[in-house]
Amino acid sequence: MNAGKSKPYTYKSKAYKRNDTTTIEVDELEFSRLVLQGKNIRFEQLSSENQNLKFSVLEEKLIQKIGIDRLDKNILKTLNLFSDSDGFNHAAELLSDSNDFPGIDIAKFGESISVIQKRATFEHESILKELSEAVNVYKDFYQYEEINGIERKKIERIPENAFRETLANALIHRTWDVNAQIRILMFDDRIEITSPGGLSSGISEEEYLKGNVSILRNPIIGNVFYRLHIVEILGTGIPRINEAYRNSAKKPRFEIFENSIKVTLPVTDVMDLTKDEKTVLAVLSKNIPRQISGISASVPFGKSKLTELLKSLESKNYITIQGNGRGTKYCKN
Repeated sequence: MNAGKSKPYTYKSKAYKRNDTTTIEVDELEFSRLVLQGKNIRFEQLSSENQNLKFSVLEEKLIQKIGIDRLDKNILKTLNLFSDSDGFNHAAELLSDSNDFPGIDIAKFGESISVIQKRATFEHESILKELSEAVNVYKDFYQYEEINGIERKKIERIPENAFRETLANALIHRTWDVNAQIRILMFDDRIEITSPGGLSSGISEEEYLKGNVSILRNPIIGNVFYRLHIVEILGTGIPRINEAYRNSAKKPRFEIFENSIKVTLPVTDVMDLTKDEKTVLAVLSKNIPRQISGISASVPFGKSKLTELLKSLESKNYITIQGNGRGTKYCKN
């Protein structure tokens, strides 16, 4: 049975929702979301409790990127941030100079998680400013200049385009009705970015990973980011992140959970493979999954060692493991 249109569904003063083939009771937060969904209203569209908003950061960006003279109510209406009937909405508050929403929490670790080299939290300010501040922290640890004679060359250990795109997409697609920060964990060999909220309703994991379909959880914010050229084309985030790693042996990893999405961006200048791992990797082909029986015929290892080597390569983001049991296949990223 498919889900109906009149949400939420109530019975004996309790609310329910469809979950695959079953019906489950929902909590208060989920109930409020279903009420909005039933009315075809998004959280970002709701009227802000604070109607005394200032937009110096947004105005500066709009002047720089699209050449307006100043930000006025007509432009705010065009951006769907203000209406005569409801005033400023949540999207406007998120883009304003000051707000009450959670932001971005960053931790940079040293040789272990017990060594914290930097800790920073950017919150209660324009999400445009939070994005810029987070990018500056990224630059401190993953970019440097290499001098060769009179020439200076910028080296990116993690592609800046991939980091910007990942964080911009986290801001566009996260759920804003939960009091949770976007979490950025920085390590010597990777960055992990986790955003609150799983996939938007109506999109599958496969569609999300391939970038075939884009359903924006916050289309008003997405439209502003597009107009400011923070994102190039709405809905192409995953392909653009992957494109930034096109010439790298190590690839990004995307993990989807019920209430969050985590993207892992590996550094591109570390080849941390053993001789045996390199042997196995050389046998695998990109986008052509192979079972372990087909791999073992081409390597000088027994099945047990080969299995451990494949698990190690998967943990280092060099390969993807598909399926389980006898149908398990391995594919080079």
